[in-house]
Amino acid sequence: MGTLIGIVIVLFVLGSMMALKPNGIDQRLDKLRMTARRLQLNPKLVTCPDWIKGKDNEYGRGMLGQYCLILEETKLPHTRYQVIDGQWRPDSSFVDTSTDDKILTVPSAIRATQSKKVTVSKTNFSLDKASLDLPVSIEPFVKGLLTKANSIVIYWEDVAYVRPSSNPAYQQKMIEADLLVLKANLEKWALQMQQQS
Repeated sequence: MGTLIGIVIVLFVLGSMMALKPNGIDQRLDKLRMTARRLQLNPKLVTCPDWIKGKDNEYGRGMLGQYCLILEETKLPHTRYQVIDGQWRPDSSFVDTSTDDKILTVPSAIRATQSKKVTVSKTNFSLDKASLDLPVSIEPFVKGLLTKANSIVIYWEDVAYVRPSSNPAYQQKMIEADLLVLKANLEKWALQMQQQS
């Protein structure tokens, strides 16, 4: 009888310990984000911005991975891009496509200040119609790009990258290589924008 009680206690303790262990997807996601942090991509889980199609293809719905590369000694224009047909396209809600080359009206800033006119220097959208050129394991999950001051931020479903149902070709050994390509592209896009602004 004492042996049976001992076995039940051991099974109970082991079951409790197994319940505390993160599942496989959480472990993969942790590995991805720790590698990104080591590569200075500054990953964060954020609420989907209202200008990006998130969960169920609805604007501002769900959570996304935000990976930010800070580039010292760089000044980037304030721009937002969405992915449409594998290309970067300027966010149409952010830009007033007027013919005035000197003024850009920012609708979100107007709503925030409740004034009639808020203007900043017109941005040259040099990435318009540029292809993503990212690894096939990352590209389908990319949603948007934001640049401002000295940072370039990419929004993507990083959890879909590690989930077997959405990325059956996932290989843990490819994480660093994929993130290095992502970082190189962020640097390339930032340089392209800096040269044309």
